[in-house]
Amino acid sequence: MILVTGATGNIGTALLKELHAHGAGPLRGLTRDASRVTFPDGVQAVEGDFAEPASLKPALEGVRSMFLVSRLGPDADILEAARQAGVEHVVLVSSITVLTHPHLGPAGENLVVEELLGASGMAWTILRPTQFASNALMWAASVRGHETVRAPYAETALPTIHPADIASVARVALTEPGHRGRAYALTGPEPVSARGQTEAIAAVLGREVPFAEISREEAHAQMAAVFGAEAADAVLDVTGGDVNDELLRVRDTVAQVTGTPARPFRQWASENADAFR
Repeated sequence: MILVTGATGNIGTALLKELHAHGAGPLRGLTRDASRVTFPDGVQAVEGDFAEPASLKPALEGVRSMFLVSRLGPDADILEAARQAGVEHVVLVSSITVLTHPHLGPAGENLVVEELLGASGMAWTILRPTQFASNALMWAASVRGHETVRAPYAETALPTIHPADIASVARVALTEPGHRGRAYALTGPEPVSARGQTEAIAAVLGREVPFAEISREEAHAQMAAVFGAEAADAVLDVTGGDVNDELLRVRDTVAQVTGTPARPFRQWASENADAFR
């Protein structure tokens, strides 16, 4: 039995579809409210709340492999619940910032979870993706309203990754041998800037999408109101304020693990065009 946590998220939704399509065997998707989700036929929807690890016990019963999105609850307790339930292998989504910006608070938090998993006694595979293509959804309301997309560091190009590529790597790690005890840094196939992402969205919509670069200070004020000042600073550092060669480097890990090249941002934009219409 494989349990997919974050089953309704950008990665989890794609992962369940891939696992189902590849005949991966009994599958469960974890959600807070099973009545509000639609999973592929044969995938069992199970309820649980990461904020209350005890609620995960029914979902973990009989599970041997688990896909884990971290930092959604007390990870030490969640991993202990998995260990006690007999889970043998955990595929963990961490962040490439563990490698590129270990001094930042969120990166340190991800590293702690990695270390907890490493000390748990369960087998592990760690996925360290870079910036998600789906982060562009933060502009969706502006684009739908024919307003100007505003973002800092307009020309900083990062090798943004399609969430479905993270799912593809996770599917292989969960179902094929040779991936336990491995940590994979994951990127898209090419760098793309905020301006370039906006242009890709405009191309699939067939109309102009205005773009304007804003200052770090303006962006920080907007982000801090939602995420807090420290998290806003961290995001701004890794999206342009403090980039380095490791963060900017395009890696072919997706192709190496899955046998299929990573998807470019323009493909993500095409697949998600309705969100911007």
